[in-house]
Amino acid sequence: MAKPVPRLTPAEVERIVATAWQDRPPYHRVLIEHGLGTGPLLQLMRRELTPSAFKLWKQRGAAR
Repeated sequence: MAKPVPRLTPAEVERIVATAWQDRPPYHRVLIEHGLGTGPLLQLMRRELTPSAFKLWKQRGAAR
């Protein structure tokens, strides 16, 4: 089971989501810049994005 997402400010969440959308592959840069691993990042993105946007984001990450 993935570790829970740490408490983040809305500004931090916004930066992480923006980084994850722009990066290729999405996990590596988020881990380096924000210290979130794959599990917490998936939880955060699932919580913050709409279901369709989350699905699109995962497909983009899997394609790379």
